[in-house]
Amino acid sequence: MVHVHEAHADPEDLAIIKEAAKRRGISEAEIIRQGIHLAAMANRVWDEPLFSRTFEGPGRTPSKADVREAVADAVRRETDPGTAA
Repeated sequence: MVHVHEAHADPEDLAIIKEAAKRRGISEAEIIRQGIHLAAMANRVWDEPLFSRTFEGPGRTPSKADVREAVADAVRRETDPGTAA
């Protein structure tokens, strides 16, 4: 049995954890460990940004027409075997 002080956890959350543990056949403690891990990862500060590469482009958000044209070009390249990618 998991002992979580009532000041630290909502009784409704504890009931959900208890039911989920029973349904999944694992301990309540395992669900709480998984939750702690998810919370830790969600709040982790990474050493480098997620997107560290830059890409060539027009330097502006593409318009609908730009997107449609790019998609149409890609479809043409996929469906026309004579077109080099």
